[in-house]
Amino acid sequence: MVLKVVCAVIEDKGTVLITQRSESMPEPLLWEFPGGKMEPGETEEACLHREIGEELSLTIRVVSRMTPVRHLLPTGTWLELIPYRCTRTGGQLILSEHKAYRWCLPAELRRYTWCHPDVPIVEAYLGKADF
Repeated sequence: MVLKVVCAVIEDKGTVLITQRSESMPEPLLWEFPGGKMEPGETEEACLHREIGEELSLTIRVVSRMTPVRHLLPTGTWLELIPYRCTRTGGQLILSEHKAYRWCLPAELRRYTWCHPDVPIVEAYLGKADF
């Protein structure tokens, strides 16, 4: 079984949004790109818009799909993390699930302790982003 999760690499004015997982979440207090699990029949892009709206009260524009990452969870389930490069289009950021957030310069991304599946996304983003 593969658990499909989408995440958004949200850019705004030269910065990138990252979120810190809460103490009650798996991999507590690690940093990640926000997103969530796809619901049955939901497209990847629809899931992104729904999750970012629910978790952060933001609206986004999807720019491009990045290469998915497969990660074996401790439960034995495979996680497929599907990243999308996005831009912020509106909303006032309000956290509903995460402990904290940061708008970082891309050069600062490696300073954070990331959830394991997000690490290759950070590297791919830094290797391909136009700054």
